[in-house]
Amino acid sequence: MMNQSEMAAPAWKSVMVTRHLPEELSGLETLCKNLWWCWNDKAKTLFRTVDYDLWHTSGHNPMVILDKVSLKRYKELAKDKEFLALLDEVMSEFNEYMAAKEQRTEPSVGYFCMEYGLDTSLMIYSGGLGILAGDYLKETSDMNVNLVAVGLLYRYGYFNQRLTPQGNQVAEYKPQDFLKIPAEPVLGENGAWKTVSMQMPGRTLNARIWKVAVGRTDLYLLDTDYEDNSPEDRQVTHQLYGGDWENRLKQEILLGIGGVRALRELGLCPKIYHYNEGHAAFAGLERLRECIQDNHLSFSEALELVRASGLYTTHTPVPAGHDAFSEDMIGRYFSHYPGRLGIDWRTMMSLGRINADNRDEKFSMSNLAANLSQNVNGVSMLHGKVSQDIFANMYPGFLPEELYISYVTNGVHYPTWASKYWKEVHAKVFGPEFQTHHYDKSCFGGIYSVSDTEIWDVRKRLKKELVRTIRERLSDPLVCAHYTPSEVVTIKERLREDVLTFGFARRFATYKRATLLFSDLDRLDAIVNDPERPVQFIFAGKAHPADGMGQDLIEQIIEISKQDRFLGRIIFVPGYDITLAKRLVQGVDVWLNNPTRPLEASGTSGEKAAMNGVMHFSVLDGWWVEGYREGAGWALPQKRTYEDQNYQNELDSATIYATIEGEIAPAYYDVDQASGLSPVWVGFIKNTIAQVACNFTTNRMLTDYCNQYYLPQYERYTEMCADDFRIAREISAWKRMMEVEWNNIRIVSCSEPDASYILSQNDMIKSKVVLDLGRIRPEDIGIEIVFTTADSKGELHIQEVAEMQLTNVEGSLATFEAEMLPEHTGMYQVGKRLYPKNPRLPHRQDFPLVKWL
Repeated sequence: MMNQSEMAAPAWKSVMVTRHLPEELSGLETLCKNLWWCWNDKAKTLFRTVDYDLWHTSGHNPMVILDKVSLKRYKELAKDKEFLALLDEVMSEFNEYMAAKEQRTEPSVGYFCMEYGLDTSLMIYSGGLGILAGDYLKETSDMNVNLVAVGLLYRYGYFNQRLTPQGNQVAEYKPQDFLKIPAEPVLGENGAWKTVSMQMPGRTLNARIWKVAVGRTDLYLLDTDYEDNSPEDRQVTHQLYGGDWENRLKQEILLGIGGVRALRELGLCPKIYHYNEGHAAFAGLERLRECIQDNHLSFSEALELVRASGLYTTHTPVPAGHDAFSEDMIGRYFSHYPGRLGIDWRTMMSLGRINADNRDEKFSMSNLAANLSQNVNGVSMLHGKVSQDIFANMYPGFLPEELYISYVTNGVHYPTWASKYWKEVHAKVFGPEFQTHHYDKSCFGGIYSVSDTEIWDVRKRLKKELVRTIRERLSDPLVCAHYTPSEVVTIKERLREDVLTFGFARRFATYKRATLLFSDLDRLDAIVNDPERPVQFIFAGKAHPADGMGQDLIEQIIEISKQDRFLGRIIFVPGYDITLAKRLVQGVDVWLNNPTRPLEASGTSGEKAAMNGVMHFSVLDGWWVEGYREGAGWALPQKRTYEDQNYQNELDSATIYATIEGEIAPAYYDVDQASGLSPVWVGFIKNTIAQVACNFTTNRMLTDYCNQYYLPQYERYTEMCADDFRIAREISAWKRMMEVEWNNIRIVSCSEPDASYILSQNDMIKSKVVLDLGRIRPEDIGIEIVFTTADSKGELHIQEVAEMQLTNVEGSLATFEAEMLPEHTGMYQVGKRLYPKNPRLPHRQDFPLVKWL
């Protein structure tokens, strides 16, 4: 007989209750597994309707919502005719959208990036690079471009920001539950998880493949955090940009080499490979290995194919921002690679550094990406020029401005960042094609036909939502410890919907000058507390956990914001993420940006603001050089006035104050008493949408990439692959011959005046050069006369180039002659340059041999 204590002990058993939706609601399961929902307003409404509270507490994550909704609620929804009608409408739209995927055509593109900012439910991004990549994938889906993306799945993603009472940033890493994110394991026919592996020092690194459906575009993510790896290697994909430099190298090996192998494991072989930052450059090495082993090509022949199909986009405006690793570290991880490529170690190192013999020079991922790509582009017009300067040392003999490096200015994904209220307005006046993602620039001009009252009503609704969001965030003591309860009460009281509101939200790096506004606190006090024209500033953003100076900036702003004269007028909102970013770019009146010139590669937050009729006030740097229009924002000059940065900061801050006092605030508060709005300000809003926002969509950006790079490179790559890679083999053989014979070219004679001379219409420059070319054919050589002028810094800039003509050939002797005169008068520096010539080369730096005569 059992005693009383034994009978009283509970006998627990584990029971798993799985999600089981009624058949009528099965569409919800399909929708939650494709991120298409996150840029479709009806789909978001659908999930919000399932459970309003869960929608907000889950961080707008349908996977979590469907897991937590009660069976009772599911039964209610299954009988709710209105809900079922909405579900049917959304599913019909989704199915029609996805069916078009079958119509995708070449060129197929493989896109590699370390981070993707798609939605808050998938924490694999940290900042601008990731948000841009996420927008780009959404646009490839909308435009049905044949692109597949590769990245890493991070267990802890990027950090959550918490602030202490002193304003110190605390980075909190919360692990992602992979069962509650929109990523699914990729399984083989036998039901086993598809994986890839790569060699590491003394071991093998394994990675599982996950798939994220981004509308019609597939994103494949690699994850090492499972039992097939050592504890150390499981950490490779723990944190985005986490750990030391060696872990960074492992991540980049995984992204590049592992990424290519993952595509092959999935049966995918894109024709074009787009490396979004140098992090992905090892993909080029892996492709070299494939070409050599699978196609029986030599290294130089394989290099022609890999370069022809490679595109490298750089986002970094300073040399120090480009990843580079010591030769010793590269040696530990790649000692086996030269053998696979059929080259020696010196040649291997030359792919990533300027001087292959200089052991002190680090192996640059950016140089590797450039050497393995036919084209390199910056992300704005100005950044393209800056990038030419950064990469100039790779091409001695050329001036930076003549390098092949060009640009595609970044854009933003309209359906993601435009407010639903603006979309309703645009739908009425932008035309039917706009609704199917054909964002012709002229469509945006339809905003001028919208009444001022309707425009102003949208702006008021968006600002009201922003104020509500800020008040909610400040009410959470777990997030908002940097303000005391009494300070929070005061802030809520002083924060107003009818006050001119500026927004400043971004990564807190020193070059972004987040504290420039606080150079003269007394003058700032007068601005924010002006009794007739008050102003309020909303700040948000994170600093990298290792960036102490960036964290100090946050602390300084919080400290100033707590002064009584600024309390409620200057507010720092914690927990910057995609959700808060949307509220800010949609709800403020003016977006403030004041980076140190010229360190803003592009910047897209201001583009998102412009999409919502928010004026941009910024230094003419990054995208704003191209975007600024008078009557649609304000600008600080592009050129520096002072070399001393402190003086420049003082001037810029004074200019900001003066512009707010003299132009911005008067325009905002110039309210017509009858209508209750400022006609001038509404005019600015219309100009911003019609003249600025129209130029900076990812639709335009993706079109540029297709026309400038994907399509031309696909055509050339296809030609090079034909006839057993005949053209690739011929170009490779020609280059090898030219390299051998180049230094054997001998100048027989070079006739022209020896000293400086004066040119006129009657006395043109006449030049004659006779060369002994040895084994080189005359048609394989070009000679040009280069006219340059010097700027105030003594740097030379090309004004004109004249090609010398081949006039005579006798054996190995070739004569070149030219007679010309520059178009404009002035003092020139003139030189002659010899270069290899082949119509099959895409540009001069593809084979950058140069000899100045």
